[in-house]
Amino acid sequence: MSKTAFQGSTVNLAGEFIKTGITAPDFTMVKGDLSQFKLSETRGKFVVLNIFPSLDTGVCATSVRKFNQMAANMDNTVVLAISKDLPFAQGRFCSTEGIANVIPLSDFRNPSDFDTNYGVLIADGPLSGLLARSVVVINPAGEVIYTELVPEITQEPNYEAALAVIK
Repeated sequence: MSKTAFQGSTVNLAGEFIKTGITAPDFTMVKGDLSQFKLSETRGKFVVLNIFPSLDTGVCATSVRKFNQMAANMDNTVVLAISKDLPFAQGRFCSTEGIANVIPLSDFRNPSDFDTNYGVLIADGPLSGLLARSVVVINPAGEVIYTELVPEITQEPNYEAALAVIK
């Protein structure tokens, strides 16, 4: 079982956090228009999964803004902003913030196996049921080439390290 922390207290995750070197498990999530989005639709491109608890927190919002700015200059790359927020809230945030280079995806529907297949479901503590702050980068062949499970949920991920693997 993987672990992270929230405000200094240890938080357990359901399952093991995804490792590099494996084929990324496919998943289906919900886009802002309530249509489905499958990871397999991105085959042939680099994919950055920016995973976080909720857009209603400052650090999560900042991560989406930063990845949006960085993605504007990246060829053959798709950035997915993934949380359990409802698609309506994600759409409102992206409209208000001018987010155009990131695809917001909601993992609110059950049964979804993304959260357990990727090992990012918070299993206990005050954020139980949400997704742990993490970044996963997948290459055009569908292999996981970078992972970061942020050790403290209230901290930002290492944007530069995540994007450095995309060349």
